[in-house]
Amino acid sequence: MARFHWQHEPLWSNRTVAGLALAQQLQAWRGRSPDTTVIGLPRGGIAVAAAAAMQLQLPLASWAVRKLTLPSQSEYAIGAIAAGPAVAWNTSALRQFGLTQQRLQACIAGESAELLRRQQLYGDPPMADLKGRNLLVVDDGIATGMTAEAAVLSLRQVQPAALVLAVPVLDRQVAIKLRPLVDQLIAVAEVDDLQAVGAYYETFEQLSDATVLSLLEQANAKTKQRA
Repeated sequence: MARFHWQHEPLWSNRTVAGLALAQQLQAWRGRSPDTTVIGLPRGGIAVAAAAAMQLQLPLASWAVRKLTLPSQSEYAIGAIAAGPAVAWNTSALRQFGLTQQRLQACIAGESAELLRRQQLYGDPPMADLKGRNLLVVDDGIATGMTAEAAVLSLRQVQPAALVLAVPVLDRQVAIKLRPLVDQLIAVAEVDDLQAVGAYYETFEQLSDATVLSLLEQANAKTKQRA
């Protein structure tokens, strides 16, 4: 694993290239489609996951996660939710804003509808279908760790054979918190003080629902062709 300090030069041209780099770190799982699934976190993580899944000849599935924010601070994550239900909180933010349980529940309720919409649209598998499988959970990078934590807490509930969290770029301090939650944590690059995942990509556009669905279809069609 490469170690970097903050820098301004991107490491990858786009998410697809990052996914191919990540696949090199996951070669031990190549071709194990009978017992292994790549789990992409939409939206951005699906592009990385699709490239990795096709390279590794593995099926790809979505697992929707939603950040929780305050109406007045829409860019500041106070937590994240995923299926289960599973909730991860930013404890420093909770202390800073002095949020009551009522306000926290309101934040969850506000994102639950969008979480359900994405689960249904992207075809997230039932939790029972993932039981006993090796799950390679992929995102396009981890800065605060809220969405990744919610995702792995959720997926631990399915009782997988192995739970691996794999990303192109990861904040080193966040890695300390996430590592005990998974069987293996893999990153192409660990960095100090990761402020913006997009800084490590030349192109880091927002993905549409249509693009996510196309990537899922493309990746799984190629896996079936090779089976």
